[in-house]
Amino acid sequence: MSSPGIVHEGLTYAEIQGFRPLLLDLHVPAAAGPENPVPLVVWMHGGAFWAGDRRYLPSNLAPNAVFDTLVAAGIAAATIDYRLSGEARFPAQLDDVRSAVRYLRSNAARWGIDATRVGVWGESAGGTLGALAALAPAEAENSHDASGISDAQPLAAAALWCSPTDLVPLRHFSAIAAFLGGTGTGDGFEAVAAQASPTTHVRRDAPPFFIMHGDADRKCPVQQAEVLHEALLAAGARSELVLVEGADHVFEGHPDAQGLVDQVVAFFSRELAPTVP
Repeated sequence: MSSPGIVHEGLTYAEIQGFRPLLLDLHVPAAAGPENPVPLVVWMHGGAFWAGDRRYLPSNLAPNAVFDTLVAAGIAAATIDYRLSGEARFPAQLDDVRSAVRYLRSNAARWGIDATRVGVWGESAGGTLGALAALAPAEAENSHDASGISDAQPLAAAALWCSPTDLVPLRHFSAIAAFLGGTGTGDGFEAVAAQASPTTHVRRDAPPFFIMHGDADRKCPVQQAEVLHEALLAAGARSELVLVEGADHVFEGHPDAQGLVDQVVAFFSRELAPTVP
């Protein structure tokens, strides 16, 4: 798959003392510019919080399928690295996602991006981080960068693929325990797991969510999708849940993975469309 666009590779969005520089790649439609600013979707890779790379999509997708499909729809796509659980524990990963969004917003005019129309999309662990960025309140000391861009400006839409949303019942999974910096037991650990759970932060004014999950997922139970969807609806927010019949984690076994990408991009095309005066 290919689409008309410009790719900016290896942009450094954060330099944190004691850690590697954090990079992102930005795919921008060729038609984007000051007179035609385009929306943006930020992609977070999966990998159980302890693996993964911004450059590589799940193996059942064509290389760059997510980014090319977004660009073909007139939406810029950023794919970001973040600190893994072997490097830092939660909330470092959420801080990284927020830093990437602030960096992209503060440079939006440079690339012809509309900083008010930004969505997030992640698979597996990346979806957890995207949902937290869309829902959880930001700490005051981390809420601005040097340019004055604030986390108070809400994200406009969020999509999750096969993502953990309530970490409390998953706290004994080794990947979750590593992410949260413990063994899954001990005083206070359940509170940390709750704080790292998107379900804890659901609110009425949440951005619209698109939640997609395989109903035969053996790594992340499908109930993780259902509980967030139901909580969002109960709070009065908007959420759409799509269960993919017979699909395992990240839709392994589904015959048309590109069709699933198309469904999510259609959601962003609707939700990130410019507001008509």
